[in-house]
Amino acid sequence: MENIFFSNLYLENGLVPFDKITIDQYEPAILQAIKEHDQEIEDITNNTSMPDFDNTIVALERSGSKLSQVLGIFYPMLSACADEQMMTLADKMAPILSEHSNNITLNPQLWNRVKAVYQSPVRETLDTEDARLLQLTYDSFVRSGADLAGDARTTYRELTRKLTELTLKFEQNLLKATHEYQLWLGDDDVEGLPESALEAAVADAKAHGSKDKYLITLQAPSYMAFMKYSSRRDLRETLYKAYNSRCMAGQYDNSDIYKEIANIRLKIANLLGYKSFADYKLKKTMAQCPGNVYSMLNQLKDAYRPAQLTELKRLKDFAGKLEGHEMEIMPWDYAYYSNKEKESLFDISDELLRPYFELSNVTAGVFGLATKLYGLQFTENKNAQVFNPEVKVYDVTDEHGNAVGTLYTDFFPRATKQGGAWMTNFREQSFDESGTNIRPLVTLTMNFTRPTETKPSLLTHREVETFLHEFGHGLHSLLSQCKYESTSGTNVYRDFVEMPSQFNENYMREREFLDSFARHYVTGENIPQEIIDKIIASSQYGAGYACMRQLGFGFLDMAWHTISSPLDGDVVEFENEALNEVKVFNAVDGCQISPQFAHIFAGGYAAGYYGYKWAEVLDADAFAKFKEDGIFNKETAKSLLDNVLSRGGTELPMELYKRFRGREPRIDALLARDGIAIN
Repeated sequence: MENIFFSNLYLENGLVPFDKITIDQYEPAILQAIKEHDQEIEDITNNTSMPDFDNTIVALERSGSKLSQVLGIFYPMLSACADEQMMTLADKMAPILSEHSNNITLNPQLWNRVKAVYQSPVRETLDTEDARLLQLTYDSFVRSGADLAGDARTTYRELTRKLTELTLKFEQNLLKATHEYQLWLGDDDVEGLPESALEAAVADAKAHGSKDKYLITLQAPSYMAFMKYSSRRDLRETLYKAYNSRCMAGQYDNSDIYKEIANIRLKIANLLGYKSFADYKLKKTMAQCPGNVYSMLNQLKDAYRPAQLTELKRLKDFAGKLEGHEMEIMPWDYAYYSNKEKESLFDISDELLRPYFELSNVTAGVFGLATKLYGLQFTENKNAQVFNPEVKVYDVTDEHGNAVGTLYTDFFPRATKQGGAWMTNFREQSFDESGTNIRPLVTLTMNFTRPTETKPSLLTHREVETFLHEFGHGLHSLLSQCKYESTSGTNVYRDFVEMPSQFNENYMREREFLDSFARHYVTGENIPQEIIDKIIASSQYGAGYACMRQLGFGFLDMAWHTISSPLDGDVVEFENEALNEVKVFNAVDGCQISPQFAHIFAGGYAAGYYGYKWAEVLDADAFAKFKEDGIFNKETAKSLLDNVLSRGGTELPMELYKRFRGREPRIDALLARDGIAIN
């Protein structure tokens, strides 16, 4: 078969021809695309004309388009369809791609041209978006070692190559460890599990060759349901320890890997003149420096700690009454007893809600939110090629019928898919040289509850929130109207990128939104108002615990990335010390977060996990504006679209936010939303 990457990759309808792509095409395509990119860089550096914005900055921005096409498919497939062959290929390509990237940013002739444009008077004549591209280009070279000389350049190359290899290995170990674990149970072991969880466990068992047992895995739907509903405390403990000891030892041990990742990041930061990796990373964020991050984390800790302590005491008393004796709440108890307490307080549960959250109805509701706010229409394209039979494709148009982009949805777990949920692009939005608006190809990837032999996919409340969250990222990309890929869509500061996604989650507390799609999958009846009332009434339950848990991840991330000398000590003690200020439970022997903390050791959130809480302040403050004006207010939605969602990273995020809100964000709305008293 012809290598599709050597032809015009995208078909006339603008979609990816997945039916023509095979694994063995990636390597030759990547290598050829690197050669083409190298030639484009050489053409820029050999240009005898004086360096200017067009012949250097724009030319550099548009170079490597073929490589972007190939990698724009390869990396999403590596996360969604990572079989052994794909992982082996990724290992092979990682150092080659790292070297190629370094060859560009460490090219002295190219750097001299970039620097000449940056230092020329032309900066004062550029429009806002062009000036932003120039600044980003210059900064990316400086932050990628362009000003280094001699041995420092060689060291930088070696460190970045090694870092790429280690982060990939960390991710692959976690994927394999997660999918390898199996907890086989009999009829006596599944007490407390609702019908939905039992059917899923039976389906998993059948898929692995057993017709008379139940299989519990570490996939999110299976693990979370068992921890929430199983009355077998001993098995909850077993599963908890299995989940939280992944990659701590054995074949998929990440212990040395993540420590080396942190130490290499420190060395890179030191080479570039920074005290720590966090100092380096935060320079290009809204937070700016570690001190501002810690200030926010500590402010939230002080605000939420009293609520969390009150919640835990109340839960302990509740569990004691339920069991008939005094209880010490352990980490494997929290989901179980908090679910029981929530049911008793509000008469609400996931199993009560599931029948009203059938996936196709939820999809219509989530898409409908974008229709009400931004006038978008979603039409399923059943002729589009997909990379898995379960994937669906939607053509997205605006209220006038103009193409906005294409959305791929991939909802269910499988052995070759990473855990969690994420949004990414097969292609970013931009304008090409002729001025044509190239629309994005966006994919939403989840790990939702699968349909069973007797029921369709019925989601939990949290799964619907997750859908809304990732859809918010998708809208940030779909609604982009930017000149350049580097500034379009979600290419924004890390502590701003979660604002549009978390903003969407607010609608799960709104009666008018729930009433628009939540209907019983059998009877078709709308969700009763009394259930909506319960959802709203229970929305603040556990806010203290949820915040402290998130703060724990933030403090741990910052601890790893504020080290100022290489860490050579006990990683378990290091983690426990980092979590001490915000821990809810004492550390459990044999359990750790760091070996599985893919967001910071294999993703883009190193020294950035705090961004979820930072963005919560923004999203709550932004939604407060909608609460004032009307949650579907067209003018307010247009302001959010025009000033934030369509502008990507074309300006500093605080400037974009202030243009929408009329002022800087305040923490009051977040505290009020969570029912936290303001001191």
